Amino acid sequence: MPQPHQPLKGIRVLAVEQFGAGPYGSMFLADLGAEVIKIENRQFGGDPARQTGSHLLSEDDSAYFQAFNLNKKSVTLDLKSESGQQILHKLVATADVMWNNLRGNQPARLGLDYASLKAVKSDIVCTHISAYGRDNDRADWPGYDYLMQAECGFLDLTGEPDAPPARFGLSMIDFMTGVVAGMGTLAALMGRSREGGCDVDVSLFDVALHQLTYPGTWYMNHGIRTGRIARSAHPANTPVQLYTTGDGWIFIMCMTEKFWRLLLETMGREDLAEDPRFVSMADRRENRDALTGVLDAIFAEDSTASWIERLQTRVPVAPVYDLPDALDNPFVQQVDMIQQMPHPHAGSLRALRNPIRLEGHRLPGSPGHGLGQDNAEILGEELGLADSLEALKNNKVV
Repeated sequence: MPQPHQPLKGIRVLAVEQFGAGPYGSMFLADLGAEVIKIENRQFGGDPARQTGSHLLSEDDSAYFQAFNLNKKSVTLDLKSESGQQILHKLVATADVMWNNLRGNQPARLGLDYASLKAVKSDIVCTHISAYGRDNDRADWPGYDYLMQAECGFLDLTGEPDAPPARFGLSMIDFMTGVVAGMGTLAALMGRSREGGCDVDVSLFDVALHQLTYPGTWYMNHGIRTGRIARSAHPANTPVQLYTTGDGWIFIMCMTEKFWRLLLETMGREDLAEDPRFVSMADRRENRDALTGVLDAIFAEDSTASWIERLQTRVPVAPVYDLPDALDNPFVQQVDMIQQMPHPHAGSLRALRNPIRLEGHRLPGSPGHGLGQDNAEILGEELGLADSLEALKNNKVV
């Protein structure tokens, strides 16, 4: 089997991170070949994700932790101690990126920003993922994904019109912020030969607001307020929504006139194309409820599976799966999106693969290391602290 491409091999990332946004983003860097070293405080159990979720794999590991930390190493260090700072500087001298997802006022206090580290390494890239940024009145505010969904309008846009506001079922702001931070980091790495090191700042709030995209643009320029629409419908194009079948639900996306015509042709209902209520996209939008009733009645004549089989190569369509169905979907196996790897405590661990392919190959994965597992190799052997590790541990520095 050919060796997978590792375009970031040789890049060292030091990560002071926890929970979702930071670890998700740095995992992409690790999957692409970067050496990502988590710096964790042993006194507090390291990344709280190690103790999070419904299934623990060991005293310092959980399935939740592994979801965000594949391919990463771990060293322990108390960054608030003088000795910890000295060791951090030794590490920074060997690194390319100093990565964190702390509260906005913390990086400067812990010496993780470019101003603090440029004397140690002039071309270090310091990436900061925070809730609200580091240079405003909210720099000292704690913040999480769900709060951004609430304040940036996501909850108001999500759910049925007559139901309470609803959040996404997943922490998509965290995940998107991590990926955006990774992209900013890679851009800074590419430019540092010309411009030197720098700070890269990405906040959950900014990313959430940026994702308002077209509803935000409509409101800012035309005063259009996009509200919740029944059946998870698209605000402009129709039919783009959920419909009931004989045994469940189906999602149809006729984003163009072409797909509307193909839908009617496959249903054997070309006559609906001449119905004055449904002639154009604008007509269908104005008569969305009437169209929903007509299409529900047609889809109810057969099962979801049957409709998928008839439509799948002609019209954008998907079944509505629950979590087990989504992961047990044979197509997931076909595209090799689940990997199985040995785990030192669980025996084996199944995990989702990185969605990036290089030269047609999925990126390899291995479990994230235990708390401080790499102290001896990195702090002891590489930094020459082997004789001091026991004393440093006794003094709660590592």
